[in-house]
Amino acid sequence: MTHEHLPSDAIADRLRDTPLFGGLDDAQLEHLVEMGQIVDLETDELLIREGDVADALYVVLDGELEVTKSAGTSQIPLAQVGPGSLQGEIAALEGGRRLASVRAMGPAEVLRIPVETIRELLAAGPDVALSVIRTAVARLRTMESMLREREKLAGLGTLAAGLAHELNNPAAAALRSVNALEQAVAAAESHPHPVPPPRPPEGTEPPRSALERADRIAEIEPYAPDADDASALVELGWTPEALAGVPAETIPWLAADASVRQLLGELEMALSRIGEIVAAVKGYTYLDQAPVQQVDVRIGLEQTLVILRHKLKEIDVTTAFADDLPEIEAHGSELNQVWTNIVDNAADAMDGRGSLSITADPEPEPGGIGVRVTICNSGPEMPDEVRKRIFEPFFTTKEPGKGTGLGLHISHNVIAQHGGRIEVETAPGRTCFIVTLPPEIASRGASHGGPAHTNA
Repeated sequence: MTHEHLPSDAIADRLRDTPLFGGLDDAQLEHLVEMGQIVDLETDELLIREGDVADALYVVLDGELEVTKSAGTSQIPLAQVGPGSLQGEIAALEGGRRLASVRAMGPAEVLRIPVETIRELLAAGPDVALSVIRTAVARLRTMESMLREREKLAGLGTLAAGLAHELNNPAAAALRSVNALEQAVAAAESHPHPVPPPRPPEGTEPPRSALERADRIAEIEPYAPDADDASALVELGWTPEALAGVPAETIPWLAADASVRQLLGELEMALSRIGEIVAAVKGYTYLDQAPVQQVDVRIGLEQTLVILRHKLKEIDVTTAFADDLPEIEAHGSELNQVWTNIVDNAADAMDGRGSLSITADPEPEPGGIGVRVTICNSGPEMPDEVRKRIFEPFFTTKEPGKGTGLGLHISHNVIAQHGGRIEVETAPGRTCFIVTLPPEIASRGASHGGPAHTNA
């Protein structure tokens, strides 16, 4: 389909209306138009693809475009732009990869300006370079603010996923126990109750290992109705010698009684687990509590491990918290988000298998004793070029759609706002994040969040 393009002078006027090129003279604008290429887009046609290498920036001449960022299998809308807007200037000037995708919402016309032409323009004088910087900073601040909200929602998604997984297992176990309990009670009621009922011998401890348990069940099976009843009798403390003195018609009742007791124990354990998870979530989010308070980081770290238990199943987790660890003034929920980001990234770095160690110790700081938290994983060594950039906004080693690259950037901001430090040490088979926090927040007036950056 052929489009009727804007004349050169109209394109120059569009460029003049943009904050990036508004300070250029007529000759410079004419040069941009001459070096640029007009691109016609059909509805839903992709102009910029997230993850591609940036080799040009674009000026929208006509039509509407939508800017989106991948999140899993979905596209998160970031903005809608029209004539006169710039797209892709930050990635193009940086020479990096596109951080978002841009798609035509209807027929559109854009001017493609190669990176080499922009570099020639920047060399023309400081006024042009300053204009570019101002435009870039304004765009970055606006777009990061939007993605910060997206990252907070992603954090809630991580929390929700952990909750769904962790609550489902004990809830399912409780339901199975209730169903089995109903059958066990019915079985117990179907047998005559001896008066008084015989009790298991005192001083018999439950088996300590699976092998010992299997041996005991095999010994009792000749006396029990079936293997499940034998297992319940073993757990209650019955031995072959004790059962030998019990009338044969009484043993089925004893087995049913033992099953009821065993199921009640399982039900109590499952419901206790649910209570533990709910308590951890309430503490993790600091519900109904002041935003700034005295915080014991040990509790936050333990609650984070409960929340992320589903991701740590095949990871050997060890903790070592000093007994004399002081409480510190902090935004508790924000610190917990820091622990979540670091532990979650560690699990990903190890592909879900390896070892994770967490220590917390007192740390002398100006004004008192602070806290030093060290979180180490057994993943591969972090390359030097990655280590230098991990706290940059939108920097990620994950493929597009698997991460926003804001988690560690936000963590860095949170720690900085507390007046603390976050550092990384890495070697083959070991990477450690070291967080140092002062006893009190450095500045109550510090704004939360800091600027964030994005651009297609």
